[in-house]
Amino acid sequence: MMIADTLSQELNIKISQAESVIKLIDDGNTIPFIARYRKELTGSLDDEVLRKFDDRLKYLRNLEEKKETVLNSIEEQGKLTDELKQSILDCKTLVELEDLYRPYKPKRRTRATIAKEKGLEELANIILAQEIEVPLEEIAEDYITKDDSVEEELRVNTVEEAIGGAQDIIAEIISDNASFRSLIRELSYEDGELISEAKDKDADSVYDMYYEYSEEVSKIASHRVLAINRGEKEKFLKIKISAPEEDIISYLTRHVLINKGGKPTKPIYNKYTEETLKEAIQDSYKRLIAPAIERELRNQLFEKAEDKSIKLFSKNLEQLLMQAPIINKVVLGWDPAFRTGCKLAVVDEYGKVLDTTVVYPTEPQNKIAETRSTVRDLIFKYDINIIAIGNGTASRESEAIVADIIKDLDVQYVIVNEAGASVYSASELATEEFPDYNVGERSAISIARRLQDPLAELVKIDPKSIGVGQYQHDMNQKKLGESLDNVVEKSVNNVGVDVNTASVSLMEHVAGISKTVAKNIVSYREENGKFYTRDELLNVKKLGPKAFEQCAGFMKVKGPNPLDNTTVHPESYGATIAFLSFLGYSIEDLENKKIKESDLDLTDKQFEDMAQELGIGSITLKDIAKELKKPGRDPRDEMPQPILRKDVLTMEDLEKGMVLSGTVRNIVDFGIFVDIGVHQDGMVHKSEITDSQYVNHPMDFVSVGDIIDVKVLDVDIPKRRIQLSMII
Repeated sequence: MMIADTLSQELNIKISQAESVIKLIDDGNTIPFIARYRKELTGSLDDEVLRKFDDRLKYLRNLEEKKETVLNSIEEQGKLTDELKQSILDCKTLVELEDLYRPYKPKRRTRATIAKEKGLEELANIILAQEIEVPLEEIAEDYITKDDSVEEELRVNTVEEAIGGAQDIIAEIISDNASFRSLIRELSYEDGELISEAKDKDADSVYDMYYEYSEEVSKIASHRVLAINRGEKEKFLKIKISAPEEDIISYLTRHVLINKGGKPTKPIYNKYTEETLKEAIQDSYKRLIAPAIERELRNQLFEKAEDKSIKLFSKNLEQLLMQAPIINKVVLGWDPAFRTGCKLAVVDEYGKVLDTTVVYPTEPQNKIAETRSTVRDLIFKYDINIIAIGNGTASRESEAIVADIIKDLDVQYVIVNEAGASVYSASELATEEFPDYNVGERSAISIARRLQDPLAELVKIDPKSIGVGQYQHDMNQKKLGESLDNVVEKSVNNVGVDVNTASVSLMEHVAGISKTVAKNIVSYREENGKFYTRDELLNVKKLGPKAFEQCAGFMKVKGPNPLDNTTVHPESYGATIAFLSFLGYSIEDLENKKIKESDLDLTDKQFEDMAQELGIGSITLKDIAKELKKPGRDPRDEMPQPILRKDVLTMEDLEKGMVLSGTVRNIVDFGIFVDIGVHQDGMVHKSEITDSQYVNHPMDFVSVGDIIDVKVLDVDIPKRRIQLSMII
């Protein structure tokens, strides 16, 4: 209940919703299944909220386990009070819990533990009590070792050594104080500065803007944190956090030293312990607290920037995966290169490879006439509609050649982002899929097929290799990988898959389907022929009732039952048929597309009444009605189509003020990268997105894959930089 209450408050949802989602997750349901088919129970929480819920649920359960461990540890030490126990139980974060546990946590051998071994803890407590009425040195005399049999490392030889050891113990006590840590952390974040300096001011690097740089810790932008961290990692920068030390020392002094009756502005302290304690406070902060807090803040800044960058990367990836497919087109994939030649692959409208070859139109061979003849022969032989050119090395030269070859033909070309194609082509998966083709040919095939169906092809590639992120190699790879895998899973389930054509790579991302089960589905298909119904999936090895429940609505089958090719879940087939009957239709009318959309536009009251009669939720019934309007629809159809070209454009052709259409290739915190067809993406700074409102983030205005109009602001050919504006 406590976790459900916390999640309810954090995500601004009802406790009943939180409790339902927890139960659904604990019962082994997947996020895509819950998001689409359990809306009545969740109150229509979407995929994004549910994934956040799942992450927080894991965190909070881990926190509860850690609390139990900490309580047991402190209790075993005989130091657990009712007050401390309640403070631990009230902890909202792992950081709070760690602060409370710090004094009781087994430590490595420190200066304080050594001092305790020498018997100086009592002296430290005397100093902290601040009640002595004689010089401290006189009291410290009693702690000098008199017994000659004591080992040398445990001896206290002088008064100064005794007081110094006591100060070490006091410094650690101050450092271990949870409330001190909490406030110092807050002060350092709110009033501290992150300072960046050059290790060598004369060194040439991309980090020169950070050679003398400072910014408030609380305000520094995420992309700058990542850039500065990388500059430090590459040994160009030195980084530190400058905290308000004077304010912190003053705070510690007020809380450690006991005011013997003076005014708050002019306190009176014990004259025999005041300076000793002030020295211990200084030592505690500078030696123990400050370095730890700086590490924490650096980690906090990085994790915050990392989370934001991963979120941006994930959003970009989702938009890329959800790009509109080019259907019913024969495509020639062109993988450009110089010395090794351009690899070509022709694929039919279903992605089947028809032909492959290599041409050498670029340096050093320059066999342009031969290339022209070969390509035109392929165009006529296979009735090619589109040439997809990878945007890698020699793509600019290849584009010029292709534009010349097709200028009198009814053929267009498009520049395709080939990021990850080479990774895929050399992978074990590509070898299994195309054993009779070499690496170059597989790359050309991938380029062609990712134009035809971006989702089906891109799922074969490690998302981190697709090139729509920022500083991805600096991230926690496990966290990044999990986030991107979630995006792939969401995208695949959003679109759905054709059971009779989908690859293992695609199906393994369907809710409830593991890679092993995906392989079993393909094996079953190869041994028994195509699937005719969804129910046949239950015949697949290791695909039991639970897995079927999770995956069935996302696995489409073109067969005798038209509902099998929709997102309607089999559990709702009976209600759907009854609903159609109520409207005066049969299942055959659905197959023959005779259902009028207007007949499905019921009022909320009508939906509620009908749902009650059918024994189904009204939200589910509305989803069914929406699906019946366009059965088997592909949500990607609403996305913009790629820009197809006939002529070539170069940077030299660009002029200030020129307005062009381009495709958004990548989005980062500070702007948008746009492909305008010159093999060098132009950049729209966030300040050039609009002049009518404040731009918090570029992603609020555009998505990867969007087709937008831009104006050329500046062209720097030597530096290969193009500045663009969306303000036209």
